[in-house]
Amino acid sequence: MRGRHVVDISSTYKRVALKDHVNAYGKQESPVRLTGYPSWKRSLPHVIVATLASFLFGYHLGVVNETLESISLDLAFSGSTLAEGLVVSTCLGGAFIGSLFSGWIADGVGRRRALQLCALPMIIGASMSATTKNLWGMLLGRLFVGTGMGLGPAVAALYVSEVSPAYVRGTFGSFTQISSCLGLLGSLFMGLQAKGIVGWWRACFWVSIIPAALLALLMEFSAESPHWLFKSGRTSQAEAEFEKLLGEAHVKYAYAELSKPDGGDDTEAVMLSDLLHGRHFKLIFIGSTLFALQQLSGINTVFYFSSTIFKSFGVPSDRANICIGVANFLGSIVAMILMDKLGRRVLLLGSFSGMVVSMGLQVVGASSFPSSTEAFYLSAGGMLLFVLTFSLGAGPVPSLLLSEIFPGQIRAKAMAFCMSVHWVINFFVGLLFLPLLEQIGAQILYTVFGAFCLISVIFVKRNVVETKGKSLQEIEMALLPVE
Repeated sequence: MRGRHVVDISSTYKRVALKDHVNAYGKQESPVRLTGYPSWKRSLPHVIVATLASFLFGYHLGVVNETLESISLDLAFSGSTLAEGLVVSTCLGGAFIGSLFSGWIADGVGRRRALQLCALPMIIGASMSATTKNLWGMLLGRLFVGTGMGLGPAVAALYVSEVSPAYVRGTFGSFTQISSCLGLLGSLFMGLQAKGIVGWWRACFWVSIIPAALLALLMEFSAESPHWLFKSGRTSQAEAEFEKLLGEAHVKYAYAELSKPDGGDDTEAVMLSDLLHGRHFKLIFIGSTLFALQQLSGINTVFYFSSTIFKSFGVPSDRANICIGVANFLGSIVAMILMDKLGRRVLLLGSFSGMVVSMGLQVVGASSFPSSTEAFYLSAGGMLLFVLTFSLGAGPVPSLLLSEIFPGQIRAKAMAFCMSVHWVINFFVGLLFLPLLEQIGAQILYTVFGAFCLISVIFVKRNVVETKGKSLQEIEMALLPVE
């Protein structure tokens, strides 16, 4: 993970001038000289533990895909598209609640404790869903799980960005997407037996308790974010965590970077109104719009309802869904490799452009022009290409980019606000997709999704800046106007 990154980020790990850094007591530090780069191996275990939250996110995102038919039969709501939509969307409503408060929780108790807290509703909710005898019990369990889903990924993105060395922050940030893909694949494999074994869907919920319990346990032994500790005034603990994450030789430099002037932010509590006007508004607008466009592309309709979609084209849903999971995973691996080489902006542009093309294929496949065989290949191929191109940029980049561009003072709360926008859009897309598919048809619906992908290309080109290889403090000082 080193090698070629060295050239791109030489400015990040340069010698630090005496005049550039002032410690917490207003005294000048002696010059900090570095003899190399921080080892990525030190922070890697902590990053992997945090990505268990993303694994759970992916698992619960896809757990109802193959099992929804069996659940509807056992709980007596088969044939009701509204009830099926609620099983999906209730979880998303809970995620909105969790994400809305994630910033205040992460700032209040720390990133580590927040990740432990997100495991609790996932354990409770999965247990309720696994044991329920009716639709209402399922919806309540999904609501609990959703709160954990909303809290976990937002805090995980913060944590990973704050504990990772700058030259591999993009690569490590991609781990959250890869972990989500593995969770999604795991849920699809678990669901394969749902139609053949009575009540198997209950086991699919029970098994999710294992990674949730591991997250709560292993985070107890993981490092706390030095950025949060420093912001909380616990400077000695911040230095100790830097040593754990980067090594003793890099503690002084990392601490000096953290002590740089931040362009005018102070340590006063951040209110929601502070995010919606003034110097922070443009960054909040970019982050919220990016997440909204990600969801309006229609990607989660593939993850939630791919079984239903493929069945309408006569495609075996179990094999098709596994192919979707594999495409998502492979694309995320490629994104991880390219994130710190090509950069965030290039991947976003290429990703959304590819999604426009692949959605166009699905529009043609849903029309009356191709034969049934041609429609099969166009629809299945377009959907797989759509997932693959999404996972190259539109999937992993937004949460990583936002955790980089937001100033330290508002980072957690700004992420919470933008993730809340994400979940609101996600909720309505999940709730309305099947009814709209029945009423206006696949061709018009996919055309709308393709139009949003095209708008995303234009938006990224005009508003998104490149952040690869820069420290969080360098990004903050470059983007935030001085008052």
